[in-house]
Amino acid sequence: MNASERLQKRMTELNVFAKKALGQNFLVSDHVIDKIIQATSEIKNVTDVIEIGPGCGALTDLLKEKYKNLTLIELDHTFAEYWKFQGLQVIAGDALQIDWAFAKGQMLVSNLPYQISSSLVIERSLDAEPLLAMILMFQKEVAQRIRATFTSDHYGMLSVIAQEFWTIETVCDAGPRDFRPPPKIASRVLQFKPRETNVVDRKAYLVFIKACFQQRRRVLTTNLNAIKAYSNMYDLTRVQEWYTLHKKNDKIRAEELSPSELNSLFHFLKV
Repeated sequence: MNASERLQKRMTELNVFAKKALGQNFLVSDHVIDKIIQATSEIKNVTDVIEIGPGCGALTDLLKEKYKNLTLIELDHTFAEYWKFQGLQVIAGDALQIDWAFAKGQMLVSNLPYQISSSLVIERSLDAEPLLAMILMFQKEVAQRIRATFTSDHYGMLSVIAQEFWTIETVCDAGPRDFRPPPKIASRVLQFKPRETNVVDRKAYLVFIKACFQQRRRVLTTNLNAIKAYSNMYDLTRVQEWYTLHKKNDKIRAEELSPSELNSLFHFLKV
């Protein structure tokens, strides 16, 4: 039975439909599903997996056969109850609101609701002990922002945070026809593996990078005024010194600095 047939069977069985308010676009492409499952196989020593928004089970049916322990996070009450009845561990709630302390050492896999995708990447990047890996579906434009290089139009705060804490690879693309109902945009699957970082205080780093990109077209020096409230943490009098050391013009914008340069600036200014 292919993915489209499995979806139709389960929707009929449960008498459900895709809820736009919950961002439900059910994956029906066997090719894309196979690519995602293959990407999970590249992550070694995985026994515990988390899936956000299992819905009708396009990924769930395969993940529960492949991995010893599968935990589902599901906001839709009908699906949450269905998967509980199937004997799976289910956390009924919003993935952005639950306590993720349980997730240490696990792999996250999801055809993400698009409205939570950027926030989820940021939040999981702040975990003191990161997940073992993530394989996630995004709106293509968001995926481009995550992997964007500096000076490109897509480059911004999300790019810097994601690239500081993860090694990111593209798994595959998915078009509107790969979903039911079809979204109006293209999608892309990314694989995230934790990377070594010298950033100890991840939340402070997020505040710093947010300040750098607060007004995209303003010069970096002006944007950094946003962290004056944290004057006990940063010595902003050293900004010009950093510019000189790194041969940067004092009119430079954050979007013109690479993630490694922004990391350098953060540590240079930190008291």
